Amino acid sequence: MEETHPLMHQGRDLPLRQWSTGLQGATTVQNGTRRRSVSSGSETFGGAMGPLLHWLHDVAAVTLLKARRTLLQAAILFCVLVLLLWVSIFLYGSFYYSYMPTVSFSTPVHFFYTADCDTSETRLCSFPTANISFMKNGRDQVMANGQPYRISLELEMPESPVNEELGMFMVKMSCYTKGGTTVSSVGRSTMLHYRSKLLQTMSTLVFAPLLVTGMAEQKQLIEVELFSDFKTNAYQPTIGAVIEIHSKQVQIYSSQLRIHAYFTGIRYVLYNFPLTSAVIGVATNFAFLSVIVLFSYLQFIWGGLWPPDQVRVRVMMGDDTRIQQRREEVRKRMERENSQKELNSSKVTGSVSESSDFQETGTGTELSKNASVIPDSLGPDVPDSKEEESHESDGPEVEENSPPQLGETVLRQRPGPWMSL
Repeated sequence: MEETHPLMHQGRDLPLRQWSTGLQGATTVQNGTRRRSVSSGSETFGGAMGPLLHWLHDVAAVTLLKARRTLLQAAILFCVLVLLLWVSIFLYGSFYYSYMPTVSFSTPVHFFYTADCDTSETRLCSFPTANISFMKNGRDQVMANGQPYRISLELEMPESPVNEELGMFMVKMSCYTKGGTTVSSVGRSTMLHYRSKLLQTMSTLVFAPLLVTGMAEQKQLIEVELFSDFKTNAYQPTIGAVIEIHSKQVQIYSSQLRIHAYFTGIRYVLYNFPLTSAVIGVATNFAFLSVIVLFSYLQFIWGGLWPPDQVRVRVMMGDDTRIQQRREEVRKRMERENSQKELNSSKVTGSVSESSDFQETGTGTELSKNASVIPDSLGPDVPDSKEEESHESDGPEVEENSPPQLGETVLRQRPGPWMSL
């Protein structure tokens, strides 16, 4: 075997080391590049997410603030609506209680009579009489003034032989005022309903068990209509009535006085359609109160739909416009007069200055001629200017529409010695 020299081995290992070193360097560079790219990507992502997070935070804060404000406004609006609804119901209830009178009134009638006569007779010593009060709790009137009422008397009478033999009898009612003055009086007749002996026997047999146990009685309920359309007077209100039965043999179990009101117009609708009337009344009150609250809110927030200054300006607009027009006309007239005066003065001054300059440079004969021409030229020019001024004052519209040109006027009115030549 051949022996190799150590230098040859060193020469072979050197490229291998360089290649491995190059690979390690490339790997390190790639790792560093990857780390830098990852770090730069994270920094770029963080930089892009930062403003987005701030924007989301701001949006959430604004949304929360708006939601809180909306919730507060909704709560205030709900409380106001509930308050308005409660006030509307209270107003309708107060109106109904104060406007609607008592629909019906019923009171027992207790008759009294004298007993100082001979008791052996079956007749009474006097007619049964009862005094009825039309005051509730001794203060309030039962019947409203001007309201029609139906007044009737119910008599519970037994089917006794005395009442059957009594036949017809009178019932009288007299209404009185606080001073005891009778304002109205009425009398009505009545009697028991006729029933034959056979009908009485059959009804007794049929209702015998009930009659024996006391669950039924042989009696009749007689209703006597006293007033069909009774109205109390506001100047002389009725506070009571006296009821008298013109019979000394009548037999009565009990009696009841009933007063029922007959409504017309709004009271008829309120009484016969209570639910519909309540809905319409509460809705009307609610709408009216809502309009008042809305105008109050506008007055408080914006100072009203028509502020006082705006109303005053609208009222005085016509006078102010006329005054301004008059002032403008006077101002224009004064400006025209001042401009005309300045124009005339400039014309005269220019003509005098030019004539003096020409006199200084001219000859002696021309000076003598000019001396005679200048007064003649100045004389007719002045009245012409005055005539033009009066003519221009007569036609202000022409001056306003087409103002005079100063250069042309001066050339046309300028006097000079060459014009005499």
